[in-house]
Amino acid sequence: MGAPVIELDGLARTYPGPPPVPALRPASLVIEEGDYVAVTGPSGSGKSTLLHLLGLLDTPTGGSYRLDGHDTSALGDRDRSALRGRRIGIVFQAFHLLPYRTAVENVLLAQLYNNTPRGGRAAAAAGALDAVGLGRRMDALPTTLSGGECQRVAIARALVNSPALLLCDEPTGNLDSANAAAVMGLLDQLNAAGYTIVVITHDPHVAAHARRAVTISDGVLSEPIEAGHA
Repeated sequence: MGAPVIELDGLARTYPGPPPVPALRPASLVIEEGDYVAVTGPSGSGKSTLLHLLGLLDTPTGGSYRLDGHDTSALGDRDRSALRGRRIGIVFQAFHLLPYRTAVENVLLAQLYNNTPRGGRAAAAAGALDAVGLGRRMDALPTTLSGGECQRVAIARALVNSPALLLCDEPTGNLDSANAAAVMGLLDQLNAAGYTIVVITHDPHVAAHARRAVTISDGVLSEPIEAGHA
């Protein structure tokens, strides 16, 4: 393992009331470069709140969050968005692909937010698709792709900017068992290649792929416990 990618120190999020709702109680966690961590818990446990905080999609009401050495606590919206575009790749359960854009165009769009030179965008997008096994499907529309292929496009989009953190939200939730296994195999390969991965999931089969797991219940994040394999 390398330097910390994620450092949480008392990170908390309370939504205003009345009454106030403590969705994430003060949590401390360190995730190092090259780690693979599953965050598990039932619906309503605080997983989505933690996901939005880790992805810089929401702001905490307490504590601090350092991402890849950057203190995010005092960043304004524009700087948070810029840091997210440079250092975080997010894979959602619902894919969020534009249906009338080709696979390569969907991946290319992720580069518009981090000042990637225009001349290198197409090659980078093509390379990301090739890395997830879709080199021959670059010009296909999402409407012609299987669910597993759509999720691979979404992973390629998350990878194209070489993020410090790959954050996955229920990445197999919309997939059948065969496509789910293929996507999790791809995430295993990416971790073996050095990517730092955090997977938010309620599925124990998904969590078993991680090197370690933490649990969240009623907004309380546990200490890490051993997951399926090292």
